[in-house]
Amino acid sequence: MTFSATTILVLALIAAVLITAGVWAYTTANRLDRLHVRSDQARLALDAALDRRAVVARAVATILHGLDDPQLVEQARRLAALADRAERANWRDRETVENQLAGALSAVDSALLPPQLVAELADAEARVLIARRFHNDAVRDTLALRTRRPVRWLHLGGTAPLPTYFEIAERATAAASTGLDVDTVRTSARIVLLDEQDRVLLLRGVDPQIPDVPFWFTIGGGIETGETLREAAIRELYEETGYAADSSALRGPLWRRVAVFPFNGELIRSEELFFALRAKNFTPEPGSLDFIERRSIIGNQWCTPTDIAHLDHAGETVYPYHLDQLLPEAIAAADADADPEVRSIR
Repeated sequence: MTFSATTILVLALIAAVLITAGVWAYTTANRLDRLHVRSDQARLALDAALDRRAVVARAVATILHGLDDPQLVEQARRLAALADRAERANWRDRETVENQLAGALSAVDSALLPPQLVAELADAEARVLIARRFHNDAVRDTLALRTRRPVRWLHLGGTAPLPTYFEIAERATAAASTGLDVDTVRTSARIVLLDEQDRVLLLRGVDPQIPDVPFWFTIGGGIETGETLREAAIRELYEETGYAADSSALRGPLWRRVAVFPFNGELIRSEELFFALRAKNFTPEPGSLDFIERRSIIGNQWCTPTDIAHLDHAGETVYPYHLDQLLPEAIAAADADADPEVRSIR
């Protein structure tokens, strides 16, 4: 039995189509699996952020309860009850409870709370906001692929349930009544600057209004109008250390951190994005510091993970938290050829 050239060509085309379809189905199924894992991880992160807000809400309730005012005591009881319900609620009912808790928190007079607790509440709410957006972005991407007709027809999503959006009210914590101005729109570009020995360059700083409490932090600062993240990172690097680098050498962002903290009489809410950069060891000499930076930056040091741990134990906090444990990740990113995937840290 012989086959004509046309028959062979047709069979070859059919085989090519089947192989292409098989490869597409395999890669799509793998991509769906990764998207579902991402959605699950984002949900766990959101759950943790909501739990932390509930803990802070109970701390607020404790303060209100101790003020010995009947109305405030009743407000405290409701706030504590809602925080407990939020932690115990299943995922299907949690949206409703969390919105009730958010409404109860918005009714609290910030002037009655210590400034540090106001900052903790703002930080907790900022983390919920970021975690919810990460979660909903992951859900959107998963649903966009999962609901395509070929994917549904071939059941490439398997039996995994469809993820659902989590919608809760967002609000900016009001702290003006405490005497602190709130900056809610600051975005910062930061650099984990590493030398040949994998040491990271940290700056030692103080709050100009609290000069007796030093802390340590990575290179970087707020983005100016019209700048990209990379441009801001390179500018801050030169201003704070005198080191000139090319933005193409940056790897990242690899970390994303939302921080809320009092500084120089203001309550700062900052979304920080971290890059990694490898450089030859040098002695930092600030290129151009503004008035506040000259008052707040008091030193620098190339640090190993052990050095960072010693600083923490000595009571001089290092930001971001657990940087000694994060350094291997930054080292790997700095030496990689491609940018890593960004993830949230504290």
